Amino acid sequence: MPIIAAPVVIPPDTGEPPGGTPVPLPEIGYATATYIDPSGTVWPLTDEAAGWFTLADGVSGLGATPYELTSDPHPRGGARLRHVQPQPRTIVWPLFVQGKDHTEFLQRWRALATAFTRTLRRQEGPGLLEIARPDGTRRQIRVYYQDGFEGQAKRGYYRDADSAVISLWCEDPYWFDPAPWTVTRETGTLSSFFTPYPTVSSSQVLGATTVHNPGDVDVWPTWVVTGPASSITFTHAGTGEAFTLDPDAPAIGHGSLLAGEKVTISTDPPRVRFENGDNWIGGLDWPAATLWGLEPGDNEVTFALSGSGPESSVNLTFNARYETA
Repeated sequence: MPIIAAPVVIPPDTGEPPGGTPVPLPEIGYATATYIDPSGTVWPLTDEAAGWFTLADGVSGLGATPYELTSDPHPRGGARLRHVQPQPRTIVWPLFVQGKDHTEFLQRWRALATAFTRTLRRQEGPGLLEIARPDGTRRQIRVYYQDGFEGQAKRGYYRDADSAVISLWCEDPYWFDPAPWTVTRETGTLSSFFTPYPTVSSSQVLGATTVHNPGDVDVWPTWVVTGPASSITFTHAGTGEAFTLDPDAPAIGHGSLLAGEKVTISTDPPRVRFENGDNWIGGLDWPAATLWGLEPGDNEVTFALSGSGPESSVNLTFNARYETA
């Protein structure tokens, strides 16, 4: 029998999500769980038909993010909170693996072990643990294998079944919605003010707009600006933070963005790339530039493109982040 290596997907006509039938999970209620390894292979975790399934009673680490609080003594007694630092989280996930005989069991056991431990290979990176609700909503978190993929050494185990209690380490403790939120503003068709009658041209890309962050914590968006534009300024009205990109700054010397040319600005990590991959980080107005994030709820922001034209647009993308699964 071949080792499971191809993506594992529940057929669409079963009426079930990829993780199998929803089961009660501690801290979050009924959900299905799926693990996506760094190669993109999908492993259902709550579907007994797969040959392995989650022992839900031992699952932990799906609740609110752990925090470390820093405080200063107060002269009148007690203390005052100075700083709050989110901490990496550890998720404990027990798995029961079985097969119709030792050979099938061993193939599944080894394949699952490789799927989790490959997250520690430098060239591959983390896997994704996904929790899906019966209403179709999903949340994911990036995970690294820490320890626990070993047999329980109980009598009769490791012949055709065994269980592993896996610890998954998450450098970013927040869950995120895998479906990105996108806000797009474009310059409408420009027209003469005088011919044939007085009109006002659409310039949505030049002005204030409200961006809603539905998550629990700040997010750090990515901006894609399409020219023409001679200068690009984005301002968060609530905090006063802003940054300006000059395509003709001495560190770049490109000149104005031409129609159809694109530049991508990432806020975490800070990065500015022209469409050909050139590094344009030197075009920001340092040291005043602040690549700001979006707070939970409504954010009043301003998009300002000098030298914009009919093809100018701004595309803002982010994935909402949450405290719990």
